[in-house]
Amino acid sequence: MASGTGTIGAAFDRAAPTARRVEQADEVLALHRAARTGGSQAALDYVADRGGTDALLVDARGVVLSAARRPRRATAEGIWKAVLCGVRELARRRAGSMAVDVQGHTVFLYPLDGPAGASAPVLVAMAPRPKAAGLVSLLANAAPVLGLCWKAETAERLRSRLDAADGRTREAVLQLLMNGQVAAARQVAGVLLPQLPDTIRIWVVERPRGLRGEVAARLRVGAPEAWVVPCTVYDEHLIVLAPAPEDGDDAEGPSPEHAHDAIAECWMGVSDAVALTDTAAAYAQAIHALAAARHRADRRACFASTPDLALAIGPDLADWAEHFLAPLRVHAARRPQDPGSTELLATAASWLRFSSGAADHLRIHRNTLSARLKHIARRLALDLDRLADQSVLALALRATTTAHPAGPAPLGSEPPLRRLDDLLAMPAVTGWARNQFRPLTAATGSADLARTLTVWLHHDARVDATAAALSLSATAVRKRLARVEALLQRSLLRPPTARHDLWLAQRALGLTTPAACRHPDEAMSWTAEEATPIIVGHGKDL
Repeated sequence: MASGTGTIGAAFDRAAPTARRVEQADEVLALHRAARTGGSQAALDYVADRGGTDALLVDARGVVLSAARRPRRATAEGIWKAVLCGVRELARRRAGSMAVDVQGHTVFLYPLDGPAGASAPVLVAMAPRPKAAGLVSLLANAAPVLGLCWKAETAERLRSRLDAADGRTREAVLQLLMNGQVAAARQVAGVLLPQLPDTIRIWVVERPRGLRGEVAARLRVGAPEAWVVPCTVYDEHLIVLAPAPEDGDDAEGPSPEHAHDAIAECWMGVSDAVALTDTAAAYAQAIHALAAARHRADRRACFASTPDLALAIGPDLADWAEHFLAPLRVHAARRPQDPGSTELLATAASWLRFSSGAADHLRIHRNTLSARLKHIARRLALDLDRLADQSVLALALRATTTAHPAGPAPLGSEPPLRRLDDLLAMPAVTGWARNQFRPLTAATGSADLARTLTVWLHHDARVDATAAALSLSATAVRKRLARVEALLQRSLLRPPTARHDLWLAQRALGLTTPAACRHPDEAMSWTAEEATPIIVGHGKDL
């Protein structure tokens, strides 16, 4: 085996005949054109085709990063040791190039960042002897071009990793906010920009799949003061956490004027202005507004504000919720890998919000989600397949926060003086319940829609069971529920949905209507005076 070191050829030979200089110039232009269109792989392919040689990019450990016309296995095994030795020798001597003769081949090696570099890949070409005319010049011209490609592609990979890390961090911050852990969210968000505002509005922007990244990039430029986070549950959704306007002026629409162009062709739902601690409620509001936006020509909608059930009930709700959730709050994990009470509460909230999509939201396996839900149901003595029990749990979680100065109620303590049914029978709650259905009852010819809604709630929000009960197709039921969505301006078919609030509203109306107790199997009746849907007494004893 013979070997030699030193600089082989030059990028442009000024002593060559004019025809050869023209050929070299065309060669360099072709290399740059290939690099622009296909990156380092296209330039490497050009070298292999033009020089009739096997061409590879190899790192300092001898790992093949990319190849054009990879050599046959028998040939590669015979000369690969020489390649590895040559790569090490290049790094040791910091040489600009090297040629090694072995087994009827000449192996050419060029470091892509010149003699001073030791971390960049090496261009390796394996040519049978005698070598083709102009091969050395071709390789000398290709090395700088490939070096530039490698640096650009390395920078792009690093940028992509940083973007991914930034996105995952923002997802974590949003999830902490959704779970009410504002202090932890602020701590994590402290290294990112912009800072989290005290008062926010949530936008949910919907764009067809495959275009979300483009819209996100435009929003980051058009609304630099907002947090833009791709939804982990819905591939077509972007969640935008924006500072609420200080003056509360919505005259220019539901989003800042400079962001309009970024979302011109999107559907968008916007929440009310809320405190940062109420991020989860704001997200649900934005989802409901998005459902209304799908039925509007301008594709925009703000949340149609209604009194909150927790505010309608008052402070008694917090006492009830503390007692209701006490078995879960005092739970301690038996093993380090088991979820504690905080994780179980977050899992319950995510599942009620996203249904089966909670696995994607929490970044856990579906089997893990199922196991946690079974544990939650067992601790709270609930049947989470039933809408009644889901609604009770949703209200309890909404009525409490993660901060509990007085601590959870002990398991052996006396229950609250008032049951939830007593709270739902309060006059303020009855008024709240009527407001939930008022847009539906006021619509002309809405009797079929109202009956469909009530039967849907009665059958645990299952479309197939509702279709069977009404002797309709599942498609017809979905169409009716979509019309109910437009009237109520609430999401019903895609979580987060208003089904828990609607079930509680009908329960509240049923508790204040004596006639309901005489018809335990009837889903809904109407009063001539108020034309309000009335729920009958189904569900567990509350």
